[in-house]
Amino acid sequence: IRPTSMNAHEVGGTAQEKKLYSLIWKRALASQMADAQLERTTVNISASEAEGRFTATGEVIKFDGFLRVYLEGTDDEDTEKESGLLPPIKKGEIMTMQETSATQRFTLKPPRYTEAALVRKMEELGIGRPSTYAPTISTIQNREYVEKGNVEGVERVYNVLTLTNNKIKDANKKEIAGADKNKLIPTDTGTVVNDYLVENFASTLDYNFTAKVEKDFDKVAEGKVEWKKLIEEFYKVFHPKVEAAINAKTEHRAGERVLGTDPKSGRQVSVKIGRYGPLAQIGEKDEEEKPLFSSLQKDQSIETITFEEVMKLFDLPRSVGEYEEKEMVANVGRFGPYIKHDSKFYSLPKELDPYKVKGEEAIAVIEDKRKKDREKIIQTFEEEPGLIVQHGRYGPYISFEKLNYKIPKTVKPEELTLEDVRKIIAETEPSKSRAKAKTTKAKAKSTTTKAKAKTDKKPKAKTTASKAKAKSTTTKTKTKATTSKAKKTEE
Repeated sequence: IRPTSMNAHEVGGTAQEKKLYSLIWKRALASQMADAQLERTTVNISASEAEGRFTATGEVIKFDGFLRVYLEGTDDEDTEKESGLLPPIKKGEIMTMQETSATQRFTLKPPRYTEAALVRKMEELGIGRPSTYAPTISTIQNREYVEKGNVEGVERVYNVLTLTNNKIKDANKKEIAGADKNKLIPTDTGTVVNDYLVENFASTLDYNFTAKVEKDFDKVAEGKVEWKKLIEEFYKVFHPKVEAAINAKTEHRAGERVLGTDPKSGRQVSVKIGRYGPLAQIGEKDEEEKPLFSSLQKDQSIETITFEEVMKLFDLPRSVGEYEEKEMVANVGRFGPYIKHDSKFYSLPKELDPYKVKGEEAIAVIEDKRKKDREKIIQTFEEEPGLIVQHGRYGPYISFEKLNYKIPKTVKPEELTLEDVRKIIAETEPSKSRAKAKTTKAKAKSTTTKAKAKTDKKPKAKTTASKAKAKSTTTKTKTKATTSKAKKTEE
């Protein structure tokens, strides 16, 4: 892309269009100019009355060439600093200090991995092969050892001292520290599993061990090492460790943290990983009184949660009043905060805190959910009380006996009659998610029918097994194979 006339330095239009044209014009002109000559330079500056040196590393322009087009008219000092260009300077030249600044800095944590960065690290350590990188990363996410997400940063104040004209200016500035976007973040479950494996199988989890095994596999593929011998050597060391880990009885479970004592009961307060994820516990199993449990919230971790935060979890469930002569209870479950009323659950929106939600707010949540449910229903039938035509996430569908049936796109759901609905149910397979057992059963039946057809054409034969006794030598092999398949399906 180039200008139609190089004489036109500027064009009319919006500010954005002018900038774009200027970029194209400069790039076209620079492509016809000589190369720039830059000298990589390190400048050491000594202070006359102090020990130590100041060092500046950058590039000095010896011949500007095409850079004249870009640097001309640039007065932005920050841009010049970021470019890494140093001003023309001579050895032994006396320099005058214009400004000196000292900025407070904090040690940064290593950045979390993205999927691409993790692949590069695995390749660097010799873990896995190119064909196994993606499945490995998918597996640790599917098992919920890590999750892809964002980490909110924490606002931090840092100090800057600036010396100008023999005057020191002291200023405090703010920055956001620790923020991460689209990174792989270890979960509590992943942390506990990792700690347990490192504690009991340290040598197996060593990066050098993994790389060595990959090389041994190459030798097996080349025929230099017998695979049975390789596996035998591994299990001689590995199996005793498994037995020791199974038989080990430790008072402290991996990942468990004891935070203190409950002031009311005097029982131990701890956090650990349970069957359904991280949880807080008051008391122990071997005590007469049963322990109390409460799930940690999504933004809480067993590594960082405090005693005060744990005790707050046990404020739930809490009663928020009555509605329609039934108690309303606020609580937090596996899927977030909710209100329980008349054996039904109503999710609380993000702006409502289960610890502070009031009775009138809970009633509003209940009524809002009921309104949405009413608007969701398209049709009901008096003849079939459990038969409902309603709107769904993926379009209108029929709900009947806890099964869902998709309505064809050519059909208007509000015009369906009872006969139309029954016909759709008879001709349509229910959705896979809620009718897995029924679908499998139907498939089994069709397989049996197919086997019957292959075995014999007699319409009055009762079972496929009896057909297997046919003495026809020409179809004996085929009949046996089909019969065994049918038997397996029926079983």
